[in-house]
Amino acid sequence: MNGDGYKERRSKYNERASAANHTGMKFTTVSGRPVDVLYGPDNIEHINYLSEIGFPGEYPYTRGIHSNVYRGRLWTMRQFAGFGTPKDTNERFHYLLDHGQTGLSVAYDLPTLMGWDADAPESEGEVGICGVAVSSLKDMEILFDKIPLDKVSTSMTINSPAAMIFAFYLAVAQEQGVDFKKLRGTLQNDILKEYIAQKEYIYPPHPSMRIITDMIEFCTDQVPQWNPVSVSGYHIREAGSTAAQELAYTLADGFAYIEAAIERGLDVDAFAPRISFFFNSHLDFFEEIAKFRAARKIFAKRMKEKYGAKNPRSWWMRFHTQTAGCTLTAQQPENNIVRTAFQALAGVLGGTQSLHTNSMDETLALPSEKAVKIALRTQQLIGYETGVINTVDPLGGSYFVEYLTEQMEKEANEIFDQIDAYGGVIPTIESGYFQKEIADAAYRYQKEVEKKEKIIVGVNEFVESDEKLEIPLLTIPIEVEIEQKQRLADIRQSRNQQAADNSIAEIKDAAINEKNLMPVFIKAARNYVTLGEMVGGLKEVFGTYEEVAVF
Repeated sequence: MNGDGYKERRSKYNERASAANHTGMKFTTVSGRPVDVLYGPDNIEHINYLSEIGFPGEYPYTRGIHSNVYRGRLWTMRQFAGFGTPKDTNERFHYLLDHGQTGLSVAYDLPTLMGWDADAPESEGEVGICGVAVSSLKDMEILFDKIPLDKVSTSMTINSPAAMIFAFYLAVAQEQGVDFKKLRGTLQNDILKEYIAQKEYIYPPHPSMRIITDMIEFCTDQVPQWNPVSVSGYHIREAGSTAAQELAYTLADGFAYIEAAIERGLDVDAFAPRISFFFNSHLDFFEEIAKFRAARKIFAKRMKEKYGAKNPRSWWMRFHTQTAGCTLTAQQPENNIVRTAFQALAGVLGGTQSLHTNSMDETLALPSEKAVKIALRTQQLIGYETGVINTVDPLGGSYFVEYLTEQMEKEANEIFDQIDAYGGVIPTIESGYFQKEIADAAYRYQKEVEKKEKIIVGVNEFVESDEKLEIPLLTIPIEVEIEQKQRLADIRQSRNQQAADNSIAEIKDAAINEKNLMPVFIKAARNYVTLGEMVGGLKEVFGTYEEVAVF
């Protein structure tokens, strides 16, 4: 490279190219990382290919955890679904399965996410609005009616009350006669992310970590094909973080769960292969691809070198990707189809194992059937028509992508050092560090949009003043809340109240005496103890959490 006059020619090129910028745009990634006008061999000449990039299916898995990636099997096309009553969502599940979806993904409404029953005062006006309402085993029975649980893979986006919701699901499996060992799926169950970004927490961090460790232990023994935690950077990014912050905070949370399970006495190789991850695929195409590649490399190195995992499957980072909801615009909503397609393509080129594509109308309402079908067809078009699946990691070796991947890893490691300085993830949460860093990043990006240094089509440029909304929207009628409240009243009237009361007492006893909570949750579910009653029992033992304000 040096002998052919490369550096001299590169210097002259940079002078010409830098002088030619007349657009007024700010040439940085969405995260604010400066981008040079050109990348070449000198940007990556210090990177050792075998030790830092390697081959697909080989450590450190920068290029993918499987040697043939999508030639072996396409990613799971998993559309997020959930609205109204369990019956409404059950019908949507059957619709999606009939149209080629290969996995189910359940969205729960706000009361369920917060551990409130549908008839709680806090739930008024929110039942079934942003997802499906589930307050008891009866709701879960209806939700999966005529869907054999040993034939589908089910993902559930639930965090603080994840253990109770999972208990409902396991009780349905028992009713169907399905062996727990045949169940496949994923619980989000990432409480640390809730304190950092989404704020749907109930208990303080330490008892919340205890519940999750109980679930990891239970699944390792009883539900071995289930992923008990999907460590979620998605909501961290939606809150306004940069790509590197999403990467580092997510991995730090994941390592905290791994350390808690090791401290419990579990063999790292017994549970680590079932810890999965969930990332956002945002607007900046190349930055996102680099983020996914760096994530695999960092995870593999830590699992092997720090935690002593010996099974190569423990080194694999398996992740689900969802396109960025925060980038969808109410203005010119059809543009969201294009945004989603590019974001989905970045996820595929980054090597995701599973993908959800947002619908064009999600910034306005829960998605309509038409919008959901377009979103699913977007994935199918990428998989079957674009040719990007023909070769593994097609952007590997790109000067720009390899440089970005290295920089992403470097920045993430610097953030890990900052977290370690606080004493770990939980002290860092309690200090307000995460919240302040994300707020600062979100503010910077917003200022760039306001100054038109970053263009959002249809919002701060190419605006249509006389725009009329012409897409159909899904609305949730008040009858949903009425029906859910009536079902709860019927359950409380018909159940064995003494058995329900005994189960609540057993939950509190298990919490106090540090017994694994999952068996008592399953028993309580079968006695038709409601979600709110289980959560309330634990509140009496664990208390609730209040966040420290950060300015």
